[in-house]
Amino acid sequence: MYVKVFVTPGAKRERVEEKDGILAIAVREPAQGNRANERVRAIVAVRFAVPVGKVRILTGHRSRGKIVSVDI
Repeated sequence: MYVKVFVTPGAKRERVEEKDGILAIAVREPAQGNRANERVRAIVAVRFAVPVGKVRILTGHRSRGKIVSVDI
């Protein structure tokens, strides 16, 4: 399954909202060192109840808009 994600790194508090089929995720981690991407993978894994290893970021590694693959 493919999921469109819009990420806000460095937020004061984490949140997940779904708008128009896109997950809007705010994470506390900064964008440096791939830390925000790893936290996004963990949040998507919890949301779909799969291990983190089943979640991959396909596009958007360096941008706020991403397409994530979830193997169910």
